[in-house]
Amino acid sequence: MDQQTTQPGVNRRQFVKAASAAAVGAAAVLPATARAATASGTRYGMLIDLRRCIGCHACSVSCKAELDVPLGATRSWVEYAEKGEYPYVSRAFVPRLCNHCEHPPCVSVCPTGATWKREEDGIVVVDSEICIGCKYCIQACPYDARFVNPDTGSADKCDFCQHRVAQGVVPACVEACIGRARIFGDLNDPESEISKQVRTQPVTVLRPGQGTEPNVFYIGLDHADEHDTEHRGQYVSVTTHRREEARR
Repeated sequence: MDQQTTQPGVNRRQFVKAASAAAVGAAAVLPATARAATASGTRYGMLIDLRRCIGCHACSVSCKAELDVPLGATRSWVEYAEKGEYPYVSRAFVPRLCNHCEHPPCVSVCPTGATWKREEDGIVVVDSEICIGCKYCIQACPYDARFVNPDTGSADKCDFCQHRVAQGVVPACVEACIGRARIFGDLNDPESEISKQVRTQPVTVLRPGQGTEPNVFYIGLDHADEHDTEHRGQYVSVTTHRREEARR
């Protein structure tokens, strides 16, 4: 189902998909096992190794360019978290995006069925033609991953670049990451790189207490903010690099 349009009668997803198909030969591609499993039992996820992230925002820029994200809106963004007291201070980078949860609260609150979790690969998507812009899903998302697209009037968010994945190509943010901090693939494939890393590395997720079971994992995550009891009384400053200066 279509998500967005650039103008009446022209489907933006089809346009971008056609453009991506022309570049498949030069782009980073998904492992053959993941491509073959797309129709049966696939569960796509992403692992972000923050030991390799340098906070360069290449992921954010590539996302905007790939999806023509409107000015002021963000599908993918990078937060900076500074904490400590001089001279013992630290800065952590936290790339953010939709977590494509196993139990996405955005799906259950949608009154029109415009947002759903795809059975074939677990990607949570939005159909802009059905969305009425009620913002229920935006309020329900505990990760602040959704926004109202000013061009379509519907809810919008990261969809793991599903038009690229359909062509066997990794999401734009993964390909653009100069530190190779992002790994994308099938979590249900025991031979995929992401599966091996999740099994063997000390990974965590954002806000695990929400019970959503995110499919975006982190290595070396420091999500500290001024509300954390363990950092109370300590200097903590978070820069979101997006219009919404406060974060969830």
